[in-house]
Amino acid sequence: MTSLLELSGISKSFDGFQAINNLSLQIGEPELRAVIGPNGAGKTTFMDIITGKTKPDTGTILFGDDNRSLIGMSESDIASLGIGRKFQKPTVFEAQTVRENLAMALKNPRGPFSVLFYRKTKDGAARLDSIAEEINLTDHLQRPAGELSHGQKQWLEIGMLLAQSPRLLLVDEPAAGMTAHEREHTTDILKRAAQTCAVIVVEHDMEFVRRLNCKVTVLHEGSVLAEGSLDHVTKNPTVIDVYLGRTDAGH
Repeated sequence: MTSLLELSGISKSFDGFQAINNLSLQIGEPELRAVIGPNGAGKTTFMDIITGKTKPDTGTILFGDDNRSLIGMSESDIASLGIGRKFQKPTVFEAQTVRENLAMALKNPRGPFSVLFYRKTKDGAARLDSIAEEINLTDHLQRPAGELSHGQKQWLEIGMLLAQSPRLLLVDEPAAGMTAHEREHTTDILKRAAQTCAVIVVEHDMEFVRRLNCKVTVLHEGSVLAEGSLDHVTKNPTVIDVYLGRTDAGH
């Protein structure tokens, strides 16, 4: 497995608070990785830095086959390299049908204006149907997205990101607010996606992480505290002390 994303010595402070502290991390392609840690561990800032929303104070971020530096690139330029991000709250076009949402996302090349020039093609239609099947929404293609359940909206948004053929997908707490059945199907979607691209899942729900069955990175005070299988990291005394022993862990 080749390295797709490499963070080295990344640090970021906000008004004296050290959000990220000398963070180094490597993600392969393809790979599924879960990132866990207590509140304030730096998980959101970590994603903000990768996507260009926040500029680190120090360190390097290299991406892709040519080890391109992401530092100093705009959010839109980073997105155009194939880095997609899904926030906790689903953002879909509620008045449009599921099919129209997916069609708008099937833009190639990536860019804000290509959506306006989207043309129906046989290839596009086949790809759209394939994504709809992957996200369990084939029977809902004609429904307005606003009618979907919370979990189905999450799947649609993941599908919209997959439609853009990302190389790296950042997914923030996908299990939040989902039913047990929806959570189970979401793990399947993410595991399948990780067969063709790198997927980083930031999550609090330990059962959800267990079902992902992937390598886990534990963040604490902006640094990597432990890394390995979920069983391995949850037996680490320091992880137990700073995260698992707390009442907020898993919620």
